[in-house]
Amino acid sequence: MGVNHDTFSAVEPGKPGSAMYPTSPLGERVEGIPTGREVDWEPLVDYRRNGVSETTIHGAVAWAHGDEVIHSFGGNVLCYGRSMMKPFMLKAFTEELEDCSWEQKSIAVASHNGDTEHVAAAQSLLAEAEWPLMLTPLDVPLIQFGRQVRRPRRWYHTCSGEHAAILRGCRRKGWTRAGYTLPNHEVFHAYMEQLRTYLGNDWTPLRVAKDGCGLPTVSNTVSELAQIYAGLVRDKDDDWIWEAMVRHPDLVGGFNRLDSTILKAGEGRVIAKEGADGLLGMAIEHPDYPKGLGIVVKIAHGWNSQATWYVARALLGVLGIKLRNPYPLHRQKAFIVPGIVPERYIEILETVPTWDEWDPDQDRWHFEVEVQD
Repeated sequence: MGVNHDTFSAVEPGKPGSAMYPTSPLGERVEGIPTGREVDWEPLVDYRRNGVSETTIHGAVAWAHGDEVIHSFGGNVLCYGRSMMKPFMLKAFTEELEDCSWEQKSIAVASHNGDTEHVAAAQSLLAEAEWPLMLTPLDVPLIQFGRQVRRPRRWYHTCSGEHAAILRGCRRKGWTRAGYTLPNHEVFHAYMEQLRTYLGNDWTPLRVAKDGCGLPTVSNTVSELAQIYAGLVRDKDDDWIWEAMVRHPDLVGGFNRLDSTILKAGEGRVIAKEGADGLLGMAIEHPDYPKGLGIVVKIAHGWNSQATWYVARALLGVLGIKLRNPYPLHRQKAFIVPGIVPERYIEILETVPTWDEWDPDQDRWHFEVEVQD
């Protein structure tokens, strides 16, 4: 018994492209690829109102020291790296982009807000005659004060800097720029070579999918992503990726973005990159981890900047790196689940508050209230 498609559905069996669509709204079972129902998501943080939990945010966290996964809290979850992997895709072009300005290098690995400075930096990577080659989807700025009145443009897309940098790099390498977003292009093959330097020559992704910007994204476990991010520390002086992100954190994301704020808080010791859907990767230079520390957070239900921010503040806090709290919850408080850190950090974790001292009066009445029977 098959799906009862609407009449003339474009995804009816036999229609062009229909093979990639599900055959059941319950979802198929594919051997070796667990779904979100089958993996062991863990609670990461819960929001409580006067002691009662109202919302629990589930996800996965993994820590890697060099090639070794040293802590996994649901880290076997399989997901796509999405924009969190831009630093690694651009590693294939570091020599070709060496003569770029620091602003151009920063926007190359960005998932930016589409503000004026972001668009200007992205556009500067290409001659105006080359702009039509860029294949980012039409979009509007991610964050804009006031009413949104902009017409969608490719340059507003959060990945426009990456696409422009790839096109510039392809020209320098002598690669054709036609079809640069396809998984059979040299760009993707070079990206796979970069990932294999961290995961081994025999590593192959279980799935390759089309990312939101049109470039290929590959599946990894959260633990694998942590190993890859640990490699960023190891290779920090081999190219300009680390320094470019540290020099211009607001080009990497934008105003009040989590990764930009972590980059500032880290003062050169931390590289952070957000990724859809619900990803945060951090590469941390720390004396206790001479081979490099990689920590990756994946939120089960997708992107949730505030919840991820609480988790990131706790993770960095136990390592002696102070990240400010996000904007406060409305009459709730966030409480961190101890499992996000290795056991030896739990005592320190208890000293990192998820609320600020100036807001308690928002939560109480101005007279004593007794619960009546």
